[in-house]
Amino acid sequence: MGLNPRLSGKVALVTGAGTGIGKAAALKFAAEGAAVALTGRREAPLKEVAAMIAKNGGSSVVLPSDIADEGAVEKLLSDLQTALGPLDIAFNNAGIMGPYKPILEIEPHEFDTVIATNLRGVWLLARAQIKSFAASGRKGAIVNTSSFVADAATPGMTAYAPSKAGLNALTRALALEVGAQGIRVNNVAPGVIRTPMSDGLTPEAYQALADHAALKRLGAPEDVADVAVWLCTDEARFITGQTVRCDGGFSIPGLHSNG
Repeated sequence: MGLNPRLSGKVALVTGAGTGIGKAAALKFAAEGAAVALTGRREAPLKEVAAMIAKNGGSSVVLPSDIADEGAVEKLLSDLQTALGPLDIAFNNAGIMGPYKPILEIEPHEFDTVIATNLRGVWLLARAQIKSFAASGRKGAIVNTSSFVADAATPGMTAYAPSKAGLNALTRALALEVGAQGIRVNNVAPGVIRTPMSDGLTPEAYQALADHAALKRLGAPEDVADVAVWLCTDEARFITGQTVRCDGGFSIPGLHSNG
């Protein structure tokens, strides 16, 4: 834990906390003094993150859940309050890539699955989180994980890109709805990040993507996690309804694709 933790005494929820950006954010929230509820569909990686937090002197609880399930989301928030107390911070990071193929090859149920997690799931989470803030009288902070592809896509992203564009619109609308309650809602929009979701690319593909970015490298989970955590601190107290792009300048020249 840092010498001057910015989130001491706060309770934070991180979805998709077992790997990648969610894991990095959970560790950062804990390092900043928050008690962290770790959730995701797979319990084993969540327990590994919890062990890392404990080793570093932090506090966490493992609460496996499926954010696409309304009942599971309601239970998650209830179990969180029982375990840690009222919620202060939420990082709605869980998401799926979905099928990366032309629209004529995607089945409607595949599209529905992506939307159910990436957009409807975040809607369900935000609804339950705002209900929790209202019940406790807390001024909360919500950060969602969007993507640079909400504004720039490649062929094959007719499910994933709309799910993230919808998330940007949802965040703006929510910020207007709950701002008077002192609740802030923002997005962090990663570029190409080295996470399990991007596994499978060839070294040549990784290098081409890195060369396209202004900073000439791909992102690490910590690059995005630090921004998400900062958006939940008092340092970002006057920021709401925004999508903060964290892509190393990847999208400055525009997104190009060979197919």
